[in-house]
Amino acid sequence: FYVNIPVQTQNGVGQVSAQYRLPRSESTSPIPAVVILHSSGGVDSTGKFYAKALNNAGIATLELDLWGARGLMGGTNDRPESPLETLPDAIAALHYLVQREEIDAERIGVIGFSWCGVLSLLTATEQYMSMTGTSYRFAGHVAHYPLCWVYNNPYAPGFEFNNLTGAPVMIQTGALDDYDQPETCPLMLSNLIEADRELVKLKVYKNAYHAWDRLEPELLVTDPTSHLGTGGDVLLVPNRKIAIKSRRKVVHFFEELFEDNE
Repeated sequence: FYVNIPVQTQNGVGQVSAQYRLPRSESTSPIPAVVILHSSGGVDSTGKFYAKALNNAGIATLELDLWGARGLMGGTNDRPESPLETLPDAIAALHYLVQREEIDAERIGVIGFSWCGVLSLLTATEQYMSMTGTSYRFAGHVAHYPLCWVYNNPYAPGFEFNNLTGAPVMIQTGALDDYDQPETCPLMLSNLIEADRELVKLKVYKNAYHAWDRLEPELLVTDPTSHLGTGGDVLLVPNRKIAIKSRRKVVHFFEELFEDNE
């Protein structure tokens, strides 16, 4: 299904469009769901790559198009100023799914890529989720290549990753990613307090570039937030072998999470 979801922002009420996919099932019991949030490039093959696997595992998916309603084309030259501007979209998606009779409100996860990997991590914190004024929380978070240098960084205020909600988090990134360095994500986690650190799993793929699971032609882009915030060129290189591994980990993460929460 294609749906429009109301979004409450500082400028009033807007909307975000999404593709809502339900797995084939004979069961009448509420099922789990995962919100899928795209990268700066917008909706591409990546979301579908994971949505189909999650649907086959009996999990509904809601893939958002954050750029369409804003009249943006996407990419590093036509996106909002900050991921924080799109945080209400992720929260609106959670609230939409909570209200669906066919969805189990206690078993809703989120996966984000790059720009929206940031959203996946921020929504894992009480600081940002408490702003919603509701008790709704995601049950689990997956973030792929989410710019680890930016969190809890005094030179990039507004991206605090601490005081987690208690939901498990999985970060997957590549050692060849032009936004970070191989040690950036491990260092970010090592600086968390123990209670938060225990909630987070990290996988760094040795031979992966940024957006390895974007199974489209290799692409070179320029981004001012790359190279630890100094800016420069970013190479997007697809790697099907690693993409299949990372997808398997994502499905396993959510299957295990939702089984535990039944």
